[in-house]
Amino acid sequence: MQIIDMNTTDLRALNTALQAGEAGSAWSVHNPAGRHALAVGLMEDMTVTIDGHAGYYAAGMNQKAQVTINGNAGQGVAENMMSGAVHVKGNASSSAGATAQGGLLVIEGDAGARCGISMKGVDIVVRGSVGHMSAFMGQSGNLVVCGDAGEALGDSLYETRIFVRGTVKGLGADCEEQPMTEQDRTILAGLLERAGVTDCTPADFRRYGSARTLYHFHVDNASAY
Repeated sequence: MQIIDMNTTDLRALNTALQAGEAGSAWSVHNPAGRHALAVGLMEDMTVTIDGHAGYYAAGMNQKAQVTINGNAGQGVAENMMSGAVHVKGNASSSAGATAQGGLLVIEGDAGARCGISMKGVDIVVRGSVGHMSAFMGQSGNLVVCGDAGEALGDSLYETRIFVRGTVKGLGADCEEQPMTEQDRTILAGLLERAGVTDCTPADFRRYGSARTLYHFHVDNASAY
């Protein structure tokens, strides 16, 4: 385990060291103090533990690395993640997992507005609730919410699957509740297992998806845009 103390190391030096780290290495970042852009652009299969709160865009552009944040995360955690896994032990601010194309993002607490905005293949599991416009323009991947969802869930949704255990305050344009298929149950069960969720089952969730009326502009649907 290699330890980097942010009280004596600046952000550029931290990210330079992590980006040069070898596959299989393990790192611990002490005293992050909410700094922005921690552990970004990691390309190797390595383990990074941020021991405290992280600011904006923590673990952004991640590939292969397993990043754990032992605290809360600011806006855009795991933004544009390609693969690997990011685990936030606390709450996450807005736009968690934005534009992410792969990998797994787990948030133990709540996530703010626009969780999974424009997600492109990532799997996101939120143990708590999510804010308004989550999965806005979600293109592919899966968003699992074990708590409640705010207004305009799945607005302008494409092919992302949304699973919600609690209540949904409101659905966005072109998002609708859909029957839970056997394939959906299998996918959801796998995600709950990967995220370490043991206090609920796929039977507790409802499934939401795209009604597919906004894929192409049609004048009859103009009021929905």
